Amino acid sequence: MKFKRIFLMVLDSLGVGEASDAANYGDSGANTLGHIKDNYDLFIPNLAKIGLLNTLNMDENKEVDAYYTIAKPNNAGKDTLAGHYEMMGITSNIPFKTFNENGFPIELIDKIEKVTGRRVIGNKCSNDNSIINELGERQLDYGSLIVYTSADSDLQIAAHEEIISPETLYSYCQKVRELTLEADFLVGRVIARPFTGNKGKFKLNNAGRKDYPIKPLKRTILDDLNDNNYNVIAIGKMNDIFSETSINKTLKASSNMDAINKLTNIMDKKFTGLCMVNLCDFDSLYGHQRDVEGYAKAIEELDVEIPIILNKLEVNDLFIITADHGNDPTFKGNDHTRENVPLIFYSRSFKEPKRLEVQNTLANIGATIADNFDISTPEIGTSILEELE
Repeated sequence: MKFKRIFLMVLDSLGVGEASDAANYGDSGANTLGHIKDNYDLFIPNLAKIGLLNTLNMDENKEVDAYYTIAKPNNAGKDTLAGHYEMMGITSNIPFKTFNENGFPIELIDKIEKVTGRRVIGNKCSNDNSIINELGERQLDYGSLIVYTSADSDLQIAAHEEIISPETLYSYCQKVRELTLEADFLVGRVIARPFTGNKGKFKLNNAGRKDYPIKPLKRTILDDLNDNNYNVIAIGKMNDIFSETSINKTLKASSNMDAINKLTNIMDKKFTGLCMVNLCDFDSLYGHQRDVEGYAKAIEELDVEIPIILNKLEVNDLFIITADHGNDPTFKGNDHTRENVPLIFYSRSFKEPKRLEVQNTLANIGATIADNFDISTPEIGTSILEELE
């Protein structure tokens, strides 16, 4: 069957067990969903009904309402860009740099100070709210740039809007993006983080956040969809991930719930094509912070919304749930973890959904989408559209 609309929801970092090459990344034993379930009385009946919990052991569930399986990562990294690029049909052999142990090299910091004319403070791995409350007053006093990383492959720059306008901060980030294209400093994203408020009450302006990612090195299926006059809608950070490539409608989101609300609004619209949404709170607020309870509650909050989402689907719609990598909140450090990801296909038209064979790459998602819309076959991935009956 061919679908008129496909909705792709990426549960950012919700891995379901170590990948076959996890040892190469120091991630043997990682299991984001499994360890959350082990450490918290997780209540997700709606996600369970469409097979999410079955992806942990790939056990058979004859009462399931969706096709379910897992997909193995087949890229050079365990970061957001690598996972999403693979999903959309291009090989990603660039292992983007992370600097979460010792901060950024002094050579890069010197270059940042030179091109911006401002002193750099921070230069360490931290979460967003912690570092602006730690260094926000100092930034106000000296007009410095707070530079930090979230443990992802990113370089983030925060500044108070009263001292450095968001527009000026964006111009600085563009300059830093150029600096970080050098091989020794190659991070996946440079991120502008303007903030407001006073001492003890500093607050990030999430609406003012702007990402400067590495652009996809090759054409993705998004390009072919756009070239063939299909809608390509991005909710949340999807637009930033793909550097606005061939996306013709963008909706920013300040949280998982905001992204879900925007998704359900879009589902009421008439269109033909692909709508993508990334739920990034799982990763940024809970995975990197090693917050098991927060992660678990966020999954439960999503579970409550699942019936609303499914009920809004039309008979010729397809809903796909997956993830881009893992970020086990029980694991050592604060970095992503190399894991397989869940892969769930739901449609009201399905007659007998069931467990599928394990998929050897996330690229099968993009290949299936491409097959559905009769566009060019991506360079990697195999369509499983014919199996979805």
